[in-house]
Amino acid sequence: MTPYPSDHIVQLKLEADGIVIDLVAVSVGRDLLVTIHGGDAAHIGAVALAQPRASLQDASKVSASTSVLCVLGHKEDLLAHRTAQVMAAALNCVVSVSCGIHIDQAKPEHLTQIPDMVDTLVHQLIDRLQA
Repeated sequence: MTPYPSDHIVQLKLEADGIVIDLVAVSVGRDLLVTIHGGDAAHIGAVALAQPRASLQDASKVSASTSVLCVLGHKEDLLAHRTAQVMAAALNCVVSVSCGIHIDQAKPEHLTQIPDMVDTLVHQLIDRLQA
């Protein structure tokens, strides 16, 4: 597992087409607590917890097992799941992700734009923590 300083906090922000998404990561011992929120109304829509483990296809690679809780009527569950799983496997630590992004009168293009923005932020975080 990757050890991080106990006071390690990373704050990242991405804006595109008037949409602002914030990512805040806090190290909790060897683990990582992440919030991803933004749009017109930040909130908690889903929470995912991922634990690293050996890949079932190749035991020399790290994968992750992930569980999700979703607030009724919210759609962040898949985003939280994927994000936690990617980070846990890449960083080889337990990762908790809280995700809540709301766009008033969301358009179909937002459904692809928001996950792309989150992926960008997640990879920026992984790169920073692995440096």
